[in-house]
Amino acid sequence: MLSEREVISTLNMLRNEHLDVRTVTLGVSLFDCVSHDLELFTANVKAKLNRYASQLVQVCNEVGDKYGIPVVNKRISVSPIAVVGAPFGPDGMVRVCKALDEAAKEAGVDFLGGFSALVEKGFASGDRSLIEALPQALAETDRICSSINVASSRSGINMDAVALMGQQILKVANATADRGGIGCAKLVVFANIPQDVPFMAGAYLGVGEPDVVINVGVSGPGVVKKALDRAREAGHNGKGGRLTLLDMAEVIKRTAYKVTRVGEMIGTEVATRLGLPFGVADLSLAPTPAVGDSVGEIFQSMGLSSIGAPGTTAVLAMLNDAVKKGGAFASSSVGGLSGAFIPVSEDSSIEAAATSGLLSLEKLEAMTSVCSVGLDMIAIPGDTPASTISGIIADEMAIGVINTKTTAVRLIPVPGKGVGEEVSFGGLLGKAAIIPVPKGDATDFIGLGGRIPRPHPQPEKLGWLHVVAARNRPSFAPLFFCYACILPRQRLFLCAAMG
Repeated sequence: MLSEREVISTLNMLRNEHLDVRTVTLGVSLFDCVSHDLELFTANVKAKLNRYASQLVQVCNEVGDKYGIPVVNKRISVSPIAVVGAPFGPDGMVRVCKALDEAAKEAGVDFLGGFSALVEKGFASGDRSLIEALPQALAETDRICSSINVASSRSGINMDAVALMGQQILKVANATADRGGIGCAKLVVFANIPQDVPFMAGAYLGVGEPDVVINVGVSGPGVVKKALDRAREAGHNGKGGRLTLLDMAEVIKRTAYKVTRVGEMIGTEVATRLGLPFGVADLSLAPTPAVGDSVGEIFQSMGLSSIGAPGTTAVLAMLNDAVKKGGAFASSSVGGLSGAFIPVSEDSSIEAAATSGLLSLEKLEAMTSVCSVGLDMIAIPGDTPASTISGIIADEMAIGVINTKTTAVRLIPVPGKGVGEEVSFGGLLGKAAIIPVPKGDATDFIGLGGRIPRPHPQPEKLGWLHVVAARNRPSFAPLFFCYACILPRQRLFLCAAMG
């Protein structure tokens, strides 16, 4: 339970600082709906979604009203359709997507995620069918989101998938050209995608998850900014000493703790009322276009003139780390992405920095090495070559694979528009000026295809036996080498921890 002091603090967050539960996401497994008969499969899917999702919106509203904490979005995530819909070709996948869209509308949810494929090591027939269906599927539906995982730290990067996604992103943009390429706002390419993320467009229900589960996504960049502003105004660390970055990190951590407690409380009650298990609370600083609800403004509270100024990556690293620590201390059910998002079009401060030239695509890529996700909601010229898009995806996937972290790419080539022009998507998706892509040609590189192999595992990640074997080898002992790590060791059997 929240203490009296926490309740008062939370009320202030609600009144003045844009605290909300960004999403309650109902995860539903569709493996028990599988059939080779398309009509039977879609009927099974719609029936199961109706059975579990029909009360979701009402219950979320009731719980939100009870605590005075708005639940902004109600969403559904399902099993990867490329797996459960494997018997069907591209046309069948489009029909499945439409059936999911109808179910989402009947339930009254904002989005449904899980029109997804996991292809980090190769393609199955269902994967190819789903990816081929993406342009038509996303153009002819309103609430469906798609995620394609093309890389992992265990498997490396599937460059054939990277090349294909560069082509498909352009096709999706052209299929929704009348709406500024908005289909690409519902399509994201991942490395190391989590199985329990409640945020769109990456949400899907992994194969290791419960049959039905409630996951919650909590945000609050405005809350963090206000807490930092109060600390800066006080000018000291509460103990009479000078305020330093260490103290600022503590402020962020404590604020993240409070926000996570609120999210878990809401998610647990929603789950209890629906008679379902509670899964995870994902504390991610996910901004909206509204003033005062910006991740970018936090950088100004930390002393930078704007996001994009020198020091930006360092501030983001500290912010992301402090948020994760605060969330982990608040709950044993923290999951999903949990950190800081930098979606350009969805954050007024980040969008302004990109428009002014303070934030380039290259700088945004550098920032993704320390934040929760990756290159997100970035508008680029509509005539960008597919190979350039694939090259950008490959760079971002490499950051995730090498650093064993989740990274993602959500680029929007805007048909018929060039650098400096503006596109508006409306609502939470916001607006953005189109920024240039890096110069140069990646065509031959992308055309090579194949797979970039998994990285060499670091010794400290392989267990103490590796380290002992490498460091404590007597000087007179013969050298042996392990296939996995190429570290010298006293005896080959000491390599039991190599995995």
